[in-house]
Formats: sequence, C-alpha cells, structure tokens
Amino acid sequence: MDKRGFTFIELMAVIVILGILATLIMPRIFGRIEQAKITSAKLQIKNFEAALKLFYLDNGFYPSTEQGLRALIEKPTTGRIPKKWREGGYLEKKKIPKDPWGNDYIYLSPGRHGEEYEIISYGRDGKEGGEGPDADISSSEL
Repeated sequence: MDKRGFTFIELMAVIVILGILATLIMPRIFGRIEQAKITSAKLQIKNFEAALKLFYLDNGFYPSTEQGLRALIEKPTTGRIPKKWREGGYLEKKKIPKDPWGNDYIYLSPGRHGEEYEIISYGRDGKEGGEGPDADISSSEL
C-alpha cells in the first residue's frame, strides 16, 4: 500500500511560510483600506459642501448647527426657516450618510475657525483629535 500525504513537518513549514507572508502583506492591505476610507470621507465632505452651497444659493444662509446636515434632506421647522427650500432636498439620496467608519458627521455653523460652516469626521476612532487614520477630517482643511 502506497500511503502518500504530507508529514506534520511539511504542514508546519507551509503554515509558517503563510504566516510570514501574511505579516508582510496584511499591513500594506490594511493601510490602503484606511487610506481609501480617509479619501472617501473627504469626498463625502465635498459633496456636503456642494449641497450646502445650493442651499445657500436658494435661501441666502446656511443651516444652523441645530438644523444640521438634516436641513439638506428635510425642510427645517425650527430656527431660521428657509423660504425657498428646494422640494426634494439637496442630496441625491434622501438620507445623511455616515462617515466610512460608521459615525455621524459633525456640522457646525459657524465653524470653529471663523468659516461659515464646518463639517467634521472624527476619523477611525470616532473621537476628536488623533493622528493617522484616527485624525479628524475637517472641511476647513480641505
């Protein structure tokens, strides 16, 4: 009888080689995923800015902090009420997307640095501050 198969040593060698390859390749893949999420957040903020500019052109003011980005999909009923709010809203989809890490975008009007408004994603950690993928992404810095 001819019994062919892999010995325990051969299997362990393959597992070790796969482990080494994984430790070399995985950080590169995850680094690219985080960079793609950062780019996605920046693009989404730019989309919000375009919608806010349309809101401003129609109404002559930006939504307040309290009205938030929700004013882009639903006509505000509190605060300064827009008289020429566009039927159907200012975003293609009728919902406010979350950032790539699943957190809500922060909308401030006026912004923290004197701008008319500011849109912020707190990055991967969902907390203010941080570095790398945890760093805040703000419309005032784009």
